[in-house]
Parts: sequence; C-alpha cells; structure tokens
Amino acid sequence: GQKSGVAFAMDPEKNGEILWQYRAGLGSALGGIEWGAATDGEHAYFAVSDIQTKQPGGLHAVNLATGTRAWFTAPPAPTCGSVPGCNGAQSAAVTAIAGAVFSGSNDGSLRAYSTSTGEVLWEFDSNREFTTVNGVPAKGASMIGPGAVVAGGMVFVNSGYGAFGSRPGNVLLAFGPE
Repeated sequence: GQKSGVAFAMDPEKNGEILWQYRAGLGSALGGIEWGAATDGEHAYFAVSDIQTKQPGGLHAVNLATGTRAWFTAPPAPTCGSVPGCNGAQSAAVTAIAGAVFSGSNDGSLRAYSTSTGEVLWEFDSNREFTTVNGVPAKGASMIGPGAVVAGGMVFVNSGYGAFGSRPGNVLLAFGPE
C-alpha cells in the first residue's frame, strides 16, 4: 500500500510483476495507505488515512487472489468530537489475527473489525488520562504510526501522536482477556 491510496500485489517469482492494484484512498502526502497493511492469507487489509480530506478513514478488505473488494467499512463518527485535530483518519498500521483486524484511528480509538464482514467487534476510546503502572501521568489521543502488537494473549498499542496537526499523548495500553 502507498500514500497514493493504491495497493499492489506483486509476484516475487516474476521480478515483482504486478498481479493487481486496488485503490483504497484518495492519496496525498498524508493520505492513502500510511503505515502498513496486513493479511491473513485470504484478504489484505488496508486502512485509509486521507487525513486532510473532508471524509478521511475507512478500512478495506481485498481478496488476495483477485484484488477485488471483499468489504469496506466507513469510519465511525470520531470519538474525540469536534476538537482541533480530531477526525476519523485511520493512519496507523493495521494488525490481523484470526477473525479480527485491529485499526487505530486519529480519533483516539482502537477498533477490532470482523475479518469476514468488516463489522466493528470491539472498540476502545483512549481519549482520557490514565493511571499507569509506573506512576507517570499518561494521556491517550491520536493513534497514528505503529499498529497494535498481539503477543502472549495480549494486545498492546500506543496512543498519542502530536505531529501533522494530530493530538499528542503518551500512553502504552495493554489489553488482555476479561
């Protein structure tokens, strides 16, 4: 995936011959597919930034074999409201696990989407202050850049990214089974 908003499938055995291309966003220096896509072997998942447009965000699932859209989920209403730097851009890298794909948003939310339908399965709004394990004051905000990390039955994600007009913060969140 590229900032142009176009994703490509290439054949490594044929010197990178393009198998298909898919437009997931409008694209710009801060638009399109920003930090990374994910795959589960059946679909590729592309989150859209397009942070400087009137309608940023969205998550696409594309069939790996054909390059056709399996589903698209428009971004939900931003959880951070109408504060400066708040919108639904999904600039962060996405992370796929069996049955779910995680996408962090500029609005400060981490969402898990169904890999089969694109339905939002779970959402966490990080727009607040947190009590941390080491006692350092922490605050959540925009999720841009790195995606969620899944390891040892836990999901880890950072919240707060103050560059390019987004909202700063400084918290690392850890989620486990309830």
